[in-house]
Amino acid sequence: MTLFVTSLITMLLTGFPFMIVLLGSLILYLTIYIPGFNLTVLIQQILTGVTPPSLMCVPMFILAASLITSGKAAGKLIRMVQTFVGHIPGGLPITTNASCTLFGSVSGSTQATVAAIGGTMRPMLLKAGYPSSFTLGLIINSSDIAFLIPPSIGFIVYGVATSTSVGKLFLAGIGPGILIFLLFSVYCYFYSVKRDIGRMPKATWNERIQALKGGMPVMGFPVVVIGGIFSGIFSPTEAAAASVAYALILESCVYRSMTFDKIKNSFLQTGVITGVVLILVGSGQAFSWLLSFLRIPQEIMPIFFGADPTMLRVIFVVVISYFVACMFVDPIVAIYILSPIFHPYVTGSGVDPVLLGVLVTLQCAIGSATPPFGCDIFTAQLIFRRPYLEVIRHTPPFILILIFVTILLVLFPSISLFIPNAAF
Repeated sequence: MTLFVTSLITMLLTGFPFMIVLLGSLILYLTIYIPGFNLTVLIQQILTGVTPPSLMCVPMFILAASLITSGKAAGKLIRMVQTFVGHIPGGLPITTNASCTLFGSVSGSTQATVAAIGGTMRPMLLKAGYPSSFTLGLIINSSDIAFLIPPSIGFIVYGVATSTSVGKLFLAGIGPGILIFLLFSVYCYFYSVKRDIGRMPKATWNERIQALKGGMPVMGFPVVVIGGIFSGIFSPTEAAAASVAYALILESCVYRSMTFDKIKNSFLQTGVITGVVLILVGSGQAFSWLLSFLRIPQEIMPIFFGADPTMLRVIFVVVISYFVACMFVDPIVAIYILSPIFHPYVTGSGVDPVLLGVLVTLQCAIGSATPPFGCDIFTAQLIFRRPYLEVIRHTPPFILILIFVTILLVLFPSISLFIPNAAF
C-alpha cells in the first residue's frame, strides 16, 4: 500500500483533480501489484456507484439551485433578513448566517451557498468595517449549514451509501442546522459588540413589509421539499423535481428574471457539476471496493474498535475519521469510501443510523472548511481571489462551535431525532 498512498499524496499535492487522483492511483496499484487484472471490473464498480435511483435527486437539486442563483431569489432573501436584523450589533454577519441557512433549503450545497450568499454579503461586510479574514471565515463556515438543511446533497449520498432513509435524514438535519445558526449568530453579536462595528440603520416597517413580499416566495422551497416528503405527497426524488418546477415558476413568473439564455446556462452548469459529482461517487465506490478486495478494513478496524466496541467508541471513531478525511478529500468521496467500512460496526453497536448520518454529514461540513485541503477553502479562494492564509485565518472560532455542536448531538440525540421521530 506504500506506493498507493504515495501516489495519492503526490498527485493531490501537485494539483490533479481529485477524481484523477483516485482513479489514477487505483489503476497504478492494480497494474503493478495485480498484473493481468481485468480493468473492466473497475469500470463495473464505477457504474455500480452511480446507478442507485436515489442519486436522481442530485442533478435536480443542483439545477434548482442554479436557476435560483442566476435570478433574483438570493438577493430578495438577503434583503428580507437584513431589514429585520441588520440594525442590531452583528446584524450583517447574522444576516449572512440566516441567508446561508435559508439558502441551504434551496441548494443543499456548501459551494453554491458560498457563491450565492458570499458574493453578495462580503462587499457589504467589508464596507461595514469587518476584517477581510472574518468575512471569509464567516461565509465559509456559515455555508456549512447548507449541508445540514434539506435538501442536503450530503444526506442523499449518505442515504444511498448506507441504505438509510433520505427523508428521515432530511428532517434530522433541521434541528442541528438551526442550532448552528443560533450559535454562530451569538458569536457574531459579541464579536461585533467588542469591536463596535457592523450596525446598520434600522429599517422601517414599510421597508420590512416590502422585503417580506419580495423574499417570502423563496421560502416556498422548504414547504415544497420538506412539506411534500413529510405529508407523503412526494418521495425525495419527486420533491427534487418539484423544486426545479418551483424554481422555474418563481424566477419566471414571480420575479420575472428568467431568460432563455439563463435557463440554458443553468442546464449546462448543472451538467458539468453533476458530471463531477457522479465521477467522484463512482471513484469512491471503486476505491471502497478495492479496500474490501484487499481486506484492509478487516485488518485495520479491530485495532480501533476492539473486540466488543461500545456505542460511544463507535461514534467517536467514526466522527474523527470523517472529520480528518474531509480535511483532505471531497466529502462525497469520504462518505462513499468510509461508510461501507464502518457499517458492520455501526449496526452491531446499536447506533441510530439517522443520528450517525447527521454526525457524519456534519463532520464532512466541518472538514470542508478546515485546513489544509478543505474544499470550501479553495472555493472561497477562487470566488473572492484572496490568499490561502487570509481565507483560513478566522476559521478556528467557527470550527470550535461546530465541534461543540457535535458533542451536543452525541450527548443529546433528540436535538436531531425529535423531528424525524415525530414525523415517522
